[in-house]
Amino acid sequence: MTGSDQSAGKTTMRVNIVAADHPVWCGEAVSVTIPASEGGMGILPNHEPILTLIKQGRVTVVEPDDDLHMFDVNDGFISFDSNKLTVAVERGHDVVYTTTEQQ
Repeated sequence: MTGSDQSAGKTTMRVNIVAADHPVWCGEAVSVTIPASEGGMGILPNHEPILTLIKQGRVTVVEPDDDLHMFDVNDGFISFDSNKLTVAVERGHDVVYTTTEQQ
């Protein structure tokens, strides 16, 4: 479910993270933080369309059930439109583990 659709009571967006030689992660998210060339940037569902460069750093994805995924990435770009975020990077890999935030 994306955009105005609800998942676990939260508005979501579709996220695809791809490296030059393999897919890294794909799924629904309620927020994504990226290392934009201008500094850290947060993307939420219904964000205005954007195309920007990203630099080496960490991409953080929060799923509707609050599962947190972190990926170390190298240079690339992001494209966001119609609640679909594509993160295309030279290299990217999962950071150690995926966790559920404890409250």
